[in-house]
Amino acid sequence: MKTHAKVLLGFVSCMIGWWLAGASVAVAQSNYPVKPIRVLIPFPAAGAADTVGRTLGEHYTAAMGQPVVIDNRPGAGGRLAVEMLAKAEPNGYTLLVGVVGGIAISPALYRKLPYNVERDLLAVTRLAEVINVMVVPAATGVKSVKEFISWAKKRGGDMRYGSSGPGQPDHLAGEIFQRLTGLQMTHVPYKGGGPALVDLVAGDLQVMFPTYIVAAPHIQSGRLRPLAVTPQQRQSLLRDLPTVAESVPGFDVSNWQGLFVPAKTPRRIVERLFVETNKALRAAEVKKRFNASGMEPVGSPSQEDFAKFVLDETTRWAKVVKDTNIQLE
Repeated sequence: MKTHAKVLLGFVSCMIGWWLAGASVAVAQSNYPVKPIRVLIPFPAAGAADTVGRTLGEHYTAAMGQPVVIDNRPGAGGRLAVEMLAKAEPNGYTLLVGVVGGIAISPALYRKLPYNVERDLLAVTRLAEVINVMVVPAATGVKSVKEFISWAKKRGGDMRYGSSGPGQPDHLAGEIFQRLTGLQMTHVPYKGGGPALVDLVAGDLQVMFPTYIVAAPHIQSGRLRPLAVTPQQRQSLLRDLPTVAESVPGFDVSNWQGLFVPAKTPRRIVERLFVETNKALRAAEVKKRFNASGMEPVGSPSQEDFAKFVLDETTRWAKVVKDTNIQLE
């Protein structure tokens, strides 16, 4: 009997332990956050994604009372940070400012990835639209997209366009532009948009589709001329610029950013992050800081809406990659 009593006591003790552990987790979720939050940034400091992460981090600290640690993890075109998020604990204390390249483009470009976006990540809300522009050296004399197409055709195959790296939006923008216009251009990848723009100014390249914030100093100095914005809609920050699609129907390159957490993150935590993030995106000071970096704050109507947006974007980019026959190792 004593043996049975000991077994029963042990069982009851285990059940109480499990219950207390479960209750502790539930309390931690309801009180979220109770410790510092880490925000992964897939690119170096001072870039667009870094600005988004730091701006949101300040809001999270003020609204939720916990410090936010910005963790810049550049590498592999943004894929390194995505991999880190995929392997993180799904407890709401590791977030990612995800970019279109690592989230929606890479699955089609690479045969093997150390993560599966649909399986390993949870989309919370869209954060920003980073404005990309089509730019040419001012010395070309070209002043519109149509003029550029005519000018390029006269040059035959002597056309080179630069990008911030293989598989990035500015790279695929050039591929889409070629496919829709029939132009033949050689892609020259760089380790970042800055070095590529230096060569564009020098005349070693003929065109680029960089982010506006990176190209702005060269545009303001008069060395580069912006011809159009790459999204399908005109942008309020650059009201005088048409879209590329107005001259090249079907052209649309949206360089977006969004908030992601590991899959299986508790619903209550996801909802808290969704509410606080979208509240921040509506703030005047946040809009001002985003605009100063060539971005528009966006936000999503719901977490489900953003998840569908990511899926649609992944499908769209998969078709672009297939049509342009690009494959990277």
